[in-house]
Amino acid sequence: MSTVTDTSRNGVDTEKMFATLDLIKEQPELAKFQFRASNRWLGGAHNRSTIKGFYAAGAEDASRSDEFEIDAGEPAILLGTDTGANPAEALLHALAACLTTSIVYVAAARKVELTSVESQLTGDMDVRGALGVSDEPRNGFERIGVSFRVTGNAPEEKLREVVERAAKRSAVYDMVTHGVPVAVDVTTE
Repeated sequence: MSTVTDTSRNGVDTEKMFATLDLIKEQPELAKFQFRASNRWLGGAHNRSTIKGFYAAGAEDASRSDEFEIDAGEPAILLGTDTGANPAEALLHALAACLTTSIVYVAAARKVELTSVESQLTGDMDVRGALGVSDEPRNGFERIGVSFRVTGNAPEEKLREVVERAAKRSAVYDMVTHGVPVAVDVTTE
C-alpha cells in the first residue's frame, strides 16, 4: 500500500522546492540568473517597462508566453498625470512582494501553514534632492518602514522566526539594504 503525501504547502510544491535546492547545491553554476526589463518613455512622466525573457539554470528561459507590462508615472503634485505608480512606489511594491514571497517559501519549508500575510510599507523622502532643489537631502528614501501581519498554524515566536529568516533571504531586501552597483551606459543619435 502506498502512502500519499501532501507536497504542497502555502501554494508551494515543497517536494520540487527541496529538489531544486539540492540540485543547486550540487551544481552551483545553475544558480546564475539574469533578469531583464526594457523601458520606453511614452510622454511626460509616463513610461512603460516590459518584462519577459531571462537567463536561468544555464540557458535562456522561454517559459513565459506573454510579456508583463508595468506603467510608471507621477502624481499631479510631481507634474505627472497618474499613469501608474511612481518609481519609488514601485520599489516599495518590489520590496513587499519579495519579502512576502520569501515568507511563504520559508514557512512552507518549515512546515508552517499560513492563512494570511499582509504588509504595509512606508517610504520617507525629502524630494528636494531628487528635484535638484537642494544637495542636502539624499535623492531617495531616507527610511523605509515595513510592518507585517502574519497568521498561520504556528505560535507567534515561530511566525516571527519565519519573517526574520525571510528578510535574510529576500533578494530585494538585500539590494535595498546593502545597495548594488549600477552601470549606466548611454547611446545618442
